[in-house]
Amino acid sequence: MEQKQTTTVSRKQKSVFGKVYDFLSGFPLATVTLLLLLVLTWLATLEQIDHGLYPTLNKYFSWKSLFFIPEINGKKLPVILPGGYYVSAVLLINMTLGGIIRIRKGPKHYGNLISHFGIVFMLLGGGVAHHFSDRGNMAVGEGETSNAAEDYFEFVVEVSEVKDGKRELFHVIRGNYLTDLVDGKTRTFEFEGIPFSLEVSNYLKNAQPVNQFERPPALGEYVADNYYLAEKPSEVNAETNFAGAYARAIFPDGKKTDPFIVAGASFYPFTIRADDRIFTIDMRKRLWIMPFEVKLDKFDATFHPGTSRPAKFVSDIRRVENGQESKVRIQMNEPMRYEGFTFFQASYGPPGAGSGDRMYSVFEVVKNPADKWPEYSLYVVAFGMLVTFLTKLGGHLGAASRKRKNEA
Repeated sequence: MEQKQTTTVSRKQKSVFGKVYDFLSGFPLATVTLLLLLVLTWLATLEQIDHGLYPTLNKYFSWKSLFFIPEINGKKLPVILPGGYYVSAVLLINMTLGGIIRIRKGPKHYGNLISHFGIVFMLLGGGVAHHFSDRGNMAVGEGETSNAAEDYFEFVVEVSEVKDGKRELFHVIRGNYLTDLVDGKTRTFEFEGIPFSLEVSNYLKNAQPVNQFERPPALGEYVADNYYLAEKPSEVNAETNFAGAYARAIFPDGKKTDPFIVAGASFYPFTIRADDRIFTIDMRKRLWIMPFEVKLDKFDATFHPGTSRPAKFVSDIRRVENGQESKVRIQMNEPMRYEGFTFFQASYGPPGAGSGDRMYSVFEVVKNPADKWPEYSLYVVAFGMLVTFLTKLGGHLGAASRKRKNEA
């Protein structure tokens, strides 16, 4: 009598790397991250009604926001949520490892593979937009026209000549040439057509010009025309910072003016007279000039009953370009996209305005190199799903045909 020999094969226990890989590429992690993004988007949509579009996006989806507490209707919810940026980063890793590298390969799975590529492309587009897009705002009153947006963060120094009471011949020093001028570092700038160069030093990210007689300088700050720059802590919302620096003009003969203050919080620019010409030097947030104009015909805000809190913003505008006008409606979650710019309905004013008051509309203007990436990624995902459907359909029809042949 023959006896069967039973051999027990013990499974090799997975390494720590293998366990981590399984976790990061697994379906449970994908489900959790997608649900979190759904909740974050929903809460952000509710919170932006009270706090405006950009501060809400900055709170929920900025790389600087690791964790935060949501606030709805002025009340903080008793929960701490992870920032959307990091949830999206985890989902990107999960989709790359599980949806592209680990997924089964072969003709039957090409559709799923294509769809996952589309999702990865969409997440990469979000990262590119977050790090490389320019964001600013444009405030336009009813009946008024504007063709310039103001950057949220970047302060620049403008040098211009005054002719017939108007500022002309603008020269702009961009912020990336200013922000490193700390700890005594100086930089000199020369301008074509301007009879002096400009030396800038002691840049402060957030500062306020203070009169020395109202509050004497406590840290030995330099005093110019009885004013000095008092440094302030950087605000949580960086767009509310007001930069400042010291500057002085240097003429061709080597003569220099006394240092003077240029600051975003100043009401008036500094004035220099040279060879019977008048020049102004000012610090302000950078302006982008649009290739078209925006005219606000009407702004409407639907308010919650008995409150001054709007439930809906709607702006009816005319986009004017080369003498041609196009009517466009911009409202919450329905932006205007045109020539690489996207206009979102962000806020309104004046603060506390109610029904019947003359309003102005505030648009968030975004110039995003990846603006079309989400649209393209949706096409890729849809194509992948179509391939999957046709593959399944072909397999089903083939199986049914073979069954009929066998029965015959």
